[in-house]
Amino acid sequence: MTPQRFPAIVFDFDGTLVDSADDLRTALNRLLAEENLPPHPIAAVRRMIGDGAMKLVERGFVGAGRAIAGDELQALTRRFLAIYEPISADSTRPYPGVVATLERLAAAGHRLGLCTNKPERASRLMLASLGLDRFLTSVVGGDTLPVKKPDPAPLLAAIAGLGLPPSAALMVGDNEHDIATAKAAGVPVVAVSWGYARVPLDELHADATIDDFADLPAVIARLSA
Repeated sequence: MTPQRFPAIVFDFDGTLVDSADDLRTALNRLLAEENLPPHPIAAVRRMIGDGAMKLVERGFVGAGRAIAGDELQALTRRFLAIYEPISADSTRPYPGVVATLERLAAAGHRLGLCTNKPERASRLMLASLGLDRFLTSVVGGDTLPVKKPDPAPLLAAIAGLGLPPSAALMVGDNEHDIATAKAAGVPVVAVSWGYARVPLDELHADATIDDFADLPAVIARLSA
């Protein structure tokens, strides 16, 4: 495998590289408890993930019977992040094959980046805690720019951070926002079959779908051809 066709590869984070639902649920339920609201089971929280911390908090409160908006939503999101950041890697782990595959891609000469709707500070803290920061040299979070996925700007910024043009890039993600972002940026996209998608992946028409992260290099080689 050589990086001739896709020297830049940009990944989504939650649901693609790591399963973070348990820690997100813990933080959300602690916040709800502070507000005397009932907790959510893990299955419900998984359906809330993917649009950034503020949307997770908003959905969590609506699901618990209380709608929030405006200044209250912003304040509660800040409180959520204060709870979440110290525990963000307590239960979160990379999916099987992620570390070995990132090592293989980096060794082959690919430049690797991250484009996530998770806030940038929380993303960088988690990357460092899990030892993934050594692979991902360009990090764009949900609050790095004024817009987030599915707007293509964060993906384009992550690619630019790798020092390469969009024509040299491939994206890997798990949900409808990742695929829409890549298509809007004119970048080929590989979908993973695990993660937190709320739309069936076969309806989203990614360029390829993988069931095992270790299959990614072979798919990159096929798409390169």
